[in-house]
Amino acid sequence: MTETKKLYRSLSDRKIAGVCGGLGEYFNIDSTLMRLAAVLLALSGGGVLLYFIAWFVIPEASPQSQADSPLLQGSQPQQDADLSGND
Repeated sequence: MTETKKLYRSLSDRKIAGVCGGLGEYFNIDSTLMRLAAVLLALSGGGVLLYFIAWFVIPEASPQSQADSPLLQGSQPQQDADLSGND
């Protein structure tokens, strides 16, 4: 049985609201290409309005759904080093 994909705004690949990152994950396309398409749409006149509509309509991903993303598998978040000097 195939698993259905759901469209969410990205938590990890975001510049403003995660719309382009989420679309990139959904369509399995580099998010930079989605951002370039968004800029071209914005310059043509309707992209800004579409972006804001998508921002409010597309739900934000849960941290668990982001961890299950095939694009993020194999990449582990790095732990910050203890910079306080206390051992």
